Amino acid sequence: MLQRSAVLRSMTYKYKKGADNLTLFKRQKGGEKSACEMHLEAAPRHKEKEYFRLERGLCEKELYYSLREQVPVIDACLKKITRLIGGFKAVTDNESFQPCLDKFTKEVRVGSSGSGLNAFIDCYMDSLLTSDSALCEIIYDRDYMGVSGIYTAPMKRIEIRQRGGEREYYILGSRNPIKINHPENLIFTALSPTPEQPYGVSLLQGLPSLSAILLRIYDCIGQNFDRVGNVRYAVTYKPSGEYGDRAYSREHAEKIAKEWALGMSASKSGDIRDFIAVGDVSIKAIGADNQIIDTEVPVRQILEQLISKLGIPPYLLGFHWSTSERMSSQQADILTSELEYYRRLITPALEKICSAHLRLLGSLGDVTIEWENINLQDETETALARLRNAQARAIELSNIKEEKALGQ
Repeated sequence: MLQRSAVLRSMTYKYKKGADNLTLFKRQKGGEKSACEMHLEAAPRHKEKEYFRLERGLCEKELYYSLREQVPVIDACLKKITRLIGGFKAVTDNESFQPCLDKFTKEVRVGSSGSGLNAFIDCYMDSLLTSDSALCEIIYDRDYMGVSGIYTAPMKRIEIRQRGGEREYYILGSRNPIKINHPENLIFTALSPTPEQPYGVSLLQGLPSLSAILLRIYDCIGQNFDRVGNVRYAVTYKPSGEYGDRAYSREHAEKIAKEWALGMSASKSGDIRDFIAVGDVSIKAIGADNQIIDTEVPVRQILEQLISKLGIPPYLLGFHWSTSERMSSQQADILTSELEYYRRLITPALEKICSAHLRLLGSLGDVTIEWENINLQDETETALARLRNAQARAIELSNIKEEKALGQ
């Protein structure tokens, strides 16, 4: 009995000692991790706020000009606004100088290739809408006998500094900024100035983030068409169970690939070849079962935000988004008020240029700018209003005559 218990104790000791050497099911100590433990990491995500958190200055203006190059809708809206400003006529109190003023408005040199104050409005409005402000310089003759030209400065190269109660203008170059010595010859206009931004706010402020989303959607559409639209084929050869077919399956696959490549390359030159193979050969278009994501709704939502910020009715850009006749007339009225605001901004600049030219010619008369009607629709509505007023006046006169006849 004693001998049997000693054998059992010896077997138990050996079992425990061998179990300690087993590492597969060994319990790990606290703090140690298993080698097969799953490790998860968050994928990086882009944050638009980091990309478009720019300081006001040259970087902001460069960004706005790049937006016009990359998003055609923004460029089209700004050009529409500039063209819809319309024409004008400069009128002076001194009628004897009116022919000289008319000739000046048509023939004055603008920049290096333009002529006329209409060309000046195009350049000035383009800078005003994009760069939050506009600056031009009046160039006089050598003998100061009149204004010989007008130069619109690119705001990307202009820096404005406030010292005391006066503004100073500097031209930015490769070295130190150069101060403009004669600010009395300059005309400066700010778009929607605020107490925090006294030199104007660009019409494109707030659009970079939306434009980045829109460009990303179009980029994804292009990538999807590269993957799905450019059709690629999967040619699959399945050898049969016969010994000869399985033994030469590699040679058969290489021959099929060669003939398929020759047939596809021949189609580029207009030669169409049929592909004939023996055995189990299947041909499928890669990605034919997948559908491209419909982007109409998100693209339209972003475009609606862009267009509403710029103030252009969608139908002027070719977008027909359930626009009724009444809605179109209301949008035209809103656009008219916007254009009237832009006219009020540039009218002082036009009056100052014309007045400077007349002063050098010897005229002390005042100059006023008379704008044309914005479009034909306004003229039609004005004519209809005059017609209805005339009809109402005629009815009133007839009623007065009838009352007098009855009184007699």
